[in-house]
Amino acid sequence: MARTADRNVNHALMARFAEVQGQYERMRDGLADLQGHLARMRITVKSTDELVTATVNARGQLSKLELDPRAYHELTAEELAASITATVRQATEQATRDVSDALREYLPPSSGASRFVQSGDFGDLLARYDERAGYSPKETDGD
Repeated sequence: MARTADRNVNHALMARFAEVQGQYERMRDGLADLQGHLARMRITVKSTDELVTATVNARGQLSKLELDPRAYHELTAEELAASITATVRQATEQATRDVSDALREYLPPSSGASRFVQSGDFGDLLARYDERAGYSPKETDGD
């Protein structure tokens, strides 16, 4: 009887392992698709006055900046600089949201990686491991 119980437990464990392995393989295959999607991602934002257009990639890096010729006549140098900065910032923030949305299909929103994409804080990336290790990060004053 004990051998039958052991065999049943082994079969159940093997079935569970196969299930987890299949989930991992599907996720891994999906990550290749995700990587390609992120490589192609471009986010374009126009300023409210439509004089500045900024395009960034999935990492929020500026890949294209367009200035309407009217910008040189309608804005001072300071106003134009502020508009460029604000438009690029909006595009970068949208890129962060779009990447987070794409990651939701592959990672739970509570995962350290998902939180890191939003915050850029390595503490979010490592929080789970810190907790398990009993590590308490030191407070910083922003310096």
